[in-house]
Amino acid sequence: MARADFYLIAKPRFRDQPLLLVCELAKKALAAGQPMLVLARDAAQAEQLDDLLWSFEPDAYVPHQIAGVDLEDGGGEEEEADVLIASPEADVALRPLVLNLRDAAVEGDFERVLEVVPADPSAREPLRARWTQYKARGLALNKYDM
Repeated sequence: MARADFYLIAKPRFRDQPLLLVCELAKKALAAGQPMLVLARDAAQAEQLDDLLWSFEPDAYVPHQIAGVDLEDGGGEEEEADVLIASPEADVALRPLVLNLRDAAVEGDFERVLEVVPADPSAREPLRARWTQYKARGLALNKYDM
């Protein structure tokens, strides 16, 4: 059964920089051997996450790339990184594990979707709507305080 996990930002570290939580979740997915697709809200957010994944922890390396941007100039088929960051313009297939930073619920075929819930209560209403949408689709729902 597919599931949706909602991560509620509570710790000051994540409240000040929500994309740090995304980095932590990407690191966990990598450790578990699960390639992850991150659906960024826009190209600027994709770039910001790309930069942060290089520097969020001195000893951590999370192989990642921005879809359609970070491929080497080889001309041949490149293998995609464990963490693929996609802006809305990128045409990418969903992976079994998707982290959604966009404004709408993820449509399509996946095993697990991660949703990051902002600390600001006024920004949580769209996430409540997504919870209801995923529930109506029959997904198992989980909530974690981070």
